[in-house]
Amino acid sequence: MYSILVFILLFIVWIVFSGKFDWFHLTLGIFSASFVTYFSSDLYFTDRTIGLLERLGQLYRFCRYLFWLLYQILLANLHVLRLALWRKGLKDVVPTIIRIKTRLQSNYARYVLANSITLTPGTVTLRIEEDILFVHAISRKAAASLDGEMERRIADIFERAKR
Repeated sequence: MYSILVFILLFIVWIVFSGKFDWFHLTLGIFSASFVTYFSSDLYFTDRTIGLLERLGQLYRFCRYLFWLLYQILLANLHVLRLALWRKGLKDVVPTIIRIKTRLQSNYARYVLANSITLTPGTVTLRIEEDILFVHAISRKAAASLDGEMERRIADIFERAKR
């Protein structure tokens, strides 16, 4: 069941990104999605006790999160731009490494959190050790932006069913 779901999701992504609907490209998409599904289906949906409706709910919440993340990336870009272009911005550059203790239970949720932090300009996740993330921030404002809202939203996506 889950392998079929992974195949369908990958094939839909193939169709969207290729934009071609001829037999050659659709067949190539079927082979590609089948190959990736065969080798990676055990990496996705590790918790197989969740039903289809909850999976669709996760997908919806993840899409909402992506829009929120894009907005945060825009705000962080503007902050880094200010630091780079204004002379007064240079004094605000105070590189620091902070430790963030996460309450996320699954490795995949921690992975999404670490990558979301890294995608946001001005912050880079350096290392994950169990439930501790080590993050480099370019300024105090960038460090303060890691106030737990991102973690809360990710927990809402992946750990809602476990509550």
